[in-house]
Amino acid sequence: MSTGEIIGDFADWFAMNQTCPDGSKMVTVEYFEPLEELPNLIHKKDCKYPQSLWRYFKFLPLYDERNIISMGEGAIPVNRWKFLEDIASEAYGIDCKVYVYRNDENQGTGTFKDAAATMAASIMKEHGIKEYVIASTGNIATAYSRYLALAGVSLSVFIPENAQLTHQSEMGTYGQRVFKVRGDYAKAKQLAAEYANRYNILISLGNIDPIRVEAKRTMVFEWIRLMEEFPTVYIQALSGGTGPIAIEKGINEIKDLNLVNKLPRFILAQPHRCNPMAQAWEKAKQNNFPEGWLNDYPVLENPQTTIPTLSTGNPTTYPLIADIVKRSDGEIISFNEDNAIDIARLATYETTVKVGPAATVALGGFFEALTDGHIKNGDVVLINIGEGAKRSPEFMEAVNYSTKIVSSIDECEEFDRSQYRDKLRQAVLDKYPKKANV
Repeated sequence: MSTGEIIGDFADWFAMNQTCPDGSKMVTVEYFEPLEELPNLIHKKDCKYPQSLWRYFKFLPLYDERNIISMGEGAIPVNRWKFLEDIASEAYGIDCKVYVYRNDENQGTGTFKDAAATMAASIMKEHGIKEYVIASTGNIATAYSRYLALAGVSLSVFIPENAQLTHQSEMGTYGQRVFKVRGDYAKAKQLAAEYANRYNILISLGNIDPIRVEAKRTMVFEWIRLMEEFPTVYIQALSGGTGPIAIEKGINEIKDLNLVNKLPRFILAQPHRCNPMAQAWEKAKQNNFPEGWLNDYPVLENPQTTIPTLSTGNPTTYPLIADIVKRSDGEIISFNEDNAIDIARLATYETTVKVGPAATVALGGFFEALTDGHIKNGDVVLINIGEGAKRSPEFMEAVNYSTKIVSSIDECEEFDRSQYRDKLRQAVLDKYPKKANV
């Protein structure tokens, strides 16, 4: 706890309405199992839960394995994307390795949020929680809607009015209540809190929620298991920022086991129409990070981004995230969301992986970082592909570039797929030219 006080477990935490005596919502989960056993779990071949983050059951906050609700999430593949390495070398003169952490084919809901959802559903089942409240821009609430339904939990979801219709529809099909708020994400969070208080229901604490942090910290263990080298650079799209918080916790837990030397450099990308953390970071950087900089950030009212899952205009986690980024020698950057289509076209052509809008922000962060000199020779880059495209049919329709409407066979010429490669690469490179001083 922030007070240094020790409480028992999640049963006690829930009984305290998830609030410390000093009013803080911040807690840190610790385990009694000796950490020396963790490397064995990471490398174990005949694991009881090979296709799930539950292979780390001894180091997760659940007592009884019979309460596990899992759909295979957590065993997320790490793929090496050589085409990005080739572009980095040929166009920018940077020799690096590039991997992607694939969340698009999760068996739960196909997003980065399924890890948190399996943890939440299992903990709530174990402690007999029957009602829960969450505010979300889309992905986390969709994952919670499905998993909590399996746990028999009634979930009330508050989403902003710009949330994607596909998210709203999917939540509703699981029998969960969806409140679509007239306003932005900040308004949705306000109403969710008021609703939880009125009816005395537990509410998700958002990006600092220990349930989410404990689940996502297993990323660190998975990278050790799946990669030959631990990443020196980690890139993800940024909305609230549970990922960096969880990664730092996971690394701190095992830093004495000679498995990881230090934090990767966090490069976190926000869409340019909703980028309050990137604005605050750039201002602090230009002023050499003056006293009080962590609490100096703008609040964007009702941001009109084309990527609504990242529409967090009031970045209350900025002090936490920015501090981690600075200690990692990283960056918080803006990504021009108008470039999303070209990046998605290139990625899908080269890999056949259909990335969603938020995932293109992470990929775009890679090109922004190359252009600005944030990726160095010898770096091992890991890009978190946080979502697939299945919930974004409009986006996938825009990504399509090869359809031709015809009325006769005379209009149907022979076709060579390779003709697109240079065009698609150049379309991206034109937007990210190498700078002479980098």
